[in-house]
Amino acid sequence: MAKLSSINKNKKRIAMVAKFADKRAALKATAENMSVPPEERFAARLKLAKLPRNSAPNRVHNRCELSGRPKAYYRKVKLSRIALRDLANFGQIPGMTKASW
Repeated sequence: MAKLSSINKNKKRIAMVAKFADKRAALKATAENMSVPPEERFAARLKLAKLPRNSAPNRVHNRCELSGRPKAYYRKVKLSRIALRDLANFGQIPGMTKASW
């Protein structure tokens, strides 16, 4: 199990990304639009820089839903390799069986 503080910090980041998504997208569009005067684009970049760091989507780390483990994460099932194997061994994931040959 990962540290609870790390899991909570990541959840906080996810909430902040959702909260600032519209504002960030609007400022980014203005900053990258070449038909807008340079002064307005620069002002948009300054406003973008003033947004909280944790509102950027690339600061969110994928974590296992069960254990909170940050590494060896399968995006398709949102689980770490260890949690995935445990569930598969107990037959709780439909269609997944342990390989044997």
